[in-house]
Amino acid sequence: MATETSSGSEHFQERQRAAARTLDESVQAQMARAFSGLSPIALALAHADWALHMLASPGRQTQLAQRALELSLQAWRNTGVTPEEAAPEKDGRFADTGWSQWPYSAVKEGFKATDAWWREVAHQGGGVSRHHQHMVDFFTGQALDALSPSNWAVTNPEVLRVARETQGRSLQEGFKFFLQDFREYLGANADTPAESLAPLEYAVGKDVAVTPGKVVFRNHLIELIQYSPSTDKVLPEPVLIVPSCIMKYYILDLSPHNSMVKYLVDKGHTVFIISWRNPDASDRDLKMQDYLSTGVLAAMAACKERTGAERLHTVGYCLGGTFLAIAAAALGRLARKKKAERTAKEQALIPADMPELASVILLAAQTDFSEPGELGVFIDESQLSALRRSMNERGYLSGKQMGGSFVFLASRGLLWGRNTRRYLLGEDDASFDLMSWNADTTRLPARMHSEYLDSLFLNNALAAGQYRVAGSTVALMDINVPMMVVATTRDHVSPWKSVYKIHLQTDTHVTFVLAEGGHNAGIVSEPGRPRRSYQIASVEDNTGWIDPDEWKAHAPVQQGSWWEAMNAWITARSGEPVPAKAIPPDHVVCDAPGTYVMTRYAD
Repeated sequence: MATETSSGSEHFQERQRAAARTLDESVQAQMARAFSGLSPIALALAHADWALHMLASPGRQTQLAQRALELSLQAWRNTGVTPEEAAPEKDGRFADTGWSQWPYSAVKEGFKATDAWWREVAHQGGGVSRHHQHMVDFFTGQALDALSPSNWAVTNPEVLRVARETQGRSLQEGFKFFLQDFREYLGANADTPAESLAPLEYAVGKDVAVTPGKVVFRNHLIELIQYSPSTDKVLPEPVLIVPSCIMKYYILDLSPHNSMVKYLVDKGHTVFIISWRNPDASDRDLKMQDYLSTGVLAAMAACKERTGAERLHTVGYCLGGTFLAIAAAALGRLARKKKAERTAKEQALIPADMPELASVILLAAQTDFSEPGELGVFIDESQLSALRRSMNERGYLSGKQMGGSFVFLASRGLLWGRNTRRYLLGEDDASFDLMSWNADTTRLPARMHSEYLDSLFLNNALAAGQYRVAGSTVALMDINVPMMVVATTRDHVSPWKSVYKIHLQTDTHVTFVLAEGGHNAGIVSEPGRPRRSYQIASVEDNTGWIDPDEWKAHAPVQQGSWWEAMNAWITARSGEPVPAKAIPPDHVVCDAPGTYVMTRYAD
């Protein structure tokens, strides 16, 4: 009898614990949804850390009070300066000449003084944890950018002048754009059928992604596109491009004039590219390992099978570059093993007949995540827990949520600047291929995205040599082929100094390129585009560590497109050209750009 009573009590307690977990998960999921995946607890802890240290710093408070007086006097003096005497305005928000006229000059200078003071207030230092300080700095900046007088019609002289010149039509047009965008926002949900979505400005397969080719391999996760040769002879080693699964692949195959794919094909390369599946709720359990084995490694094996080539050049962009680096490290580790020594997991997850890698090229790809830039604001245990709750409800991270995060990182230009132009000045968004591609969002499976953030961003497992592939740890030191690593000067996703850390993680030839531009525009930098330049230098054997600032100070500056340097670098590591061959009909699954790239969702 006592045993039965004890068993019943344990069962009751377990039911209570399960009910408590369900309630907690429900509440936390609601909180995550209300805060767009952010953790209010993490935000509160960061600001509490800052506030308590500020309260305990009377000297700092006195210093800030003095600084407030200095900035106020400076703002008063600047308000009285004539436009001819004023220094050139560096802040693009206040570039219009109307900001030099009173009372707008007073509004501008008052805001700039307030902005400078609050940013100094936010940067407390002295005892505040590094992550909390980063969060306070970031969110203070976001609030200040939102409060800029350039964002409001009554305090923006340019908005008022254009309204007068157009007799109010600019404001009417802006209101129409606002209603249009608001209706689209309300109508966007996961259940909206693809055919009901507004068409993209640049149609896939008609305006962009038009380089001739065929899908020659398909599995649940990828379609592999092989492009038709445009030259009589091609280099014997194919080039496999691994784009990020965070984006549609055709950022590297935009319009014909700025398509990296077309550029390489026209230079005599046999080019393959992965087109990732845009997942739905049924893909919630796809893992990082799936993206490596079923994605990158399967594509490498398919390239060899389709061409017979024993060696393969590889190019990875953004997260695709991180995947490629991991895969290259795993293959480097396996190369030192005899086939008989391979584990059951390695045999199951890594294709047996893999091509030899001729080179690895990484584009704006991080391999060390200890300094992830602005993205680090969203990475801690509390934030990831909130994000997991949000994703677990749907089984994926929505494209809208992911796109919103990137807009948030560069809100001054992508959010507030756009709102001013569109809603206050009545100017429609500029229509060009990169912006159309940016609107063609993708999802990420819940499990894969959670593993990616947890293992790489939170724990930096790859840089630490703790990341596991097929049951064994890999280290980038295992990469035994030459590398070209490309970073961009204004990258808020993969900061160039973070990308530069590849020099600390590898023991192979590395040619480092620092290109002018941001995460996307710096990579899509075709020959002939004006005002483009890059720095390039190789780290030779026995050179030792070179600080990134020192490297930048001494690396020669080249005018033009870094694509030309990449082509020359690949060609120098390739064999003699051979006659080009058409894609055999029995290899063809369908015409490029394939079907996976066409999948769109409203969310």
